Amino acid sequence: MNAYFADLHIHIGRTIHGDPVKITASDELTLTNIVDHAAYQKGLDMVGVIDSHVPAVQSEILQLIEEGKAEELSGGGIRYGPLTLILGCEVEVYDEYCQGPLHVLCYFPTLEAMQRFTVWQSERVTNITLSSQRMYGSAQELQRFVKDEGGIFIPAHIFIPFKSLYGKGVKTSLEEVFDPKLIDGVELGLSADTNMAEGIPELAAYSFVTNSDAHSLPKIAREYQEILMEDCCFQELVFALHEQDGRRIIGNYGMNPLLGKYYTTVCHMCLKSPEQCLCEEAVMVKGVADRIHELSDEYEGRRKRPPYIHQIPLEYLPKIGPKTLRKLIEAFGTEMTIIHHTSINQLKDVVPLSVAEMIVKNRSGDVSVDAGGGGMYGRIKVRK
Repeated sequence: MNAYFADLHIHIGRTIHGDPVKITASDELTLTNIVDHAAYQKGLDMVGVIDSHVPAVQSEILQLIEEGKAEELSGGGIRYGPLTLILGCEVEVYDEYCQGPLHVLCYFPTLEAMQRFTVWQSERVTNITLSSQRMYGSAQELQRFVKDEGGIFIPAHIFIPFKSLYGKGVKTSLEEVFDPKLIDGVELGLSADTNMAEGIPELAAYSFVTNSDAHSLPKIAREYQEILMEDCCFQELVFALHEQDGRRIIGNYGMNPLLGKYYTTVCHMCLKSPEQCLCEEAVMVKGVADRIHELSDEYEGRRKRPPYIHQIPLEYLPKIGPKTLRKLIEAFGTEMTIIHHTSINQLKDVVPLSVAEMIVKNRSGDVSVDAGGGGMYGRIKVRK
């Protein structure tokens, strides 16, 4: 068994021809740029690109395969250099059972399966060339298609106030929307961690994943997981999500939920708490922490989960600007190597001791933060 780092929620900003896919994402987020950056700067082993339903993106993948730069794996997924690419799609669901809209992540083992999904989905969305399109059909119908193709189905960022399963506070039960037997895991999102979510009884059956939802290259791997598998491929990922034959997620790495922009409940107008708000027509955005508190309960049989380690990406740490980050990459190879493996003695040969100490402290989440809310991120302050 080997441990692999995986970020399974990365957006495409533009096709190779410059056409928009995720309109709010960076123009630099082309498929080739993503796999290059994830493999050779971030040091990830597996990425899920969740706009792979777009025909032009599929054409770019085919081009990489034809040029000998990529190859499909027998266990599913596509190998690009040291990286495994998992083909996915984020879908917006809004059916008669779901007072949504809410987002889900669908992954497929092969390019051929993803192409069949594109044909199927193009009859149910307005524009198949764009990201996160609203599907006109039921969530369970979507689940059945994904599972018939041997795919993976994961509700996305399940607590954020907008476009998530629990975020709007309308539905309180996963079973009201989905077939629970056809779910492979749940994605926590930036404002939640394992300690917060494990108190919800109906989530006890599922592995937790934590991903970046990256809209730019630097945001890749701001959240990720470490997965124990025999090989870095799609089928092994399925086994790990269901903890089969020793495969499993062994660690989730993400920013302290306090840094998430929807952690606390605040007024959308003044960004103050309900107690401090003086707006005549206040519009409260319920924070993830309050929403999870509503849903949580004491129950027996909680599963033993891997540790969730609060970790801040190198680019967010004070005193690490682009030049310093470039020096570190040149010296040690990738961000994963720097974050997880490089000793303080090695680090201080390249950067000042204060920066080296900050990187090491970050491994154990030894930072203090001010909470975010209402669409504003929290702030980082490294302890002295």
